[in-house]
Amino acid sequence: MKQTYDKNRVITSGHGSMLVFNKLVAALTKTGISLMGSRVLSVKGRKSGEWRSTPVNLMTLDGQPYLVAPRGHVQWVKNLRATPEARLRLGRKTEVFHAVELADADKPEVLRVYLKKWSWEVGAFFEGDVDKNSSLETLLQVAPGVPVFKITKDAKMGR
Repeated sequence: MKQTYDKNRVITSGHGSMLVFNKLVAALTKTGISLMGSRVLSVKGRKSGEWRSTPVNLMTLDGQPYLVAPRGHVQWVKNLRATPEARLRLGRKTEVFHAVELADADKPEVLRVYLKKWSWEVGAFFEGDVDKNSSLETLLQVAPGVPVFKITKDAKMGR
């Protein structure tokens, strides 16, 4: 079945090996070992108010950190939209941040760099000619289905 890259794109199923890999990455990250930028993202649940955590790849482009959601509009994305203040953890160090979602037109270069660095891990969530060498037109076409957040530090947020 062909993927559609729109506001409804959510990829929840994964290979068993990917689920094991995510648990391993989360465990290592919690102990302070980052695999190529891995962090544990904690966001407040938009309905429950409870903190929810998931491993993510923190990407930096020109000194600016970003979070990319290769699986689309998954739960952590929806929660971060509802409450843009969240936490990134590596070992004992936790950083509080504010997330600003990028407009689709601003995503192509971030997506290209993300795919260049992590295609070995997230390539399964994209299909066809969507990769680090994709045309600007292709990256703009898939942008609505791949949320991207700019990470900002707010002096009022502490820590």
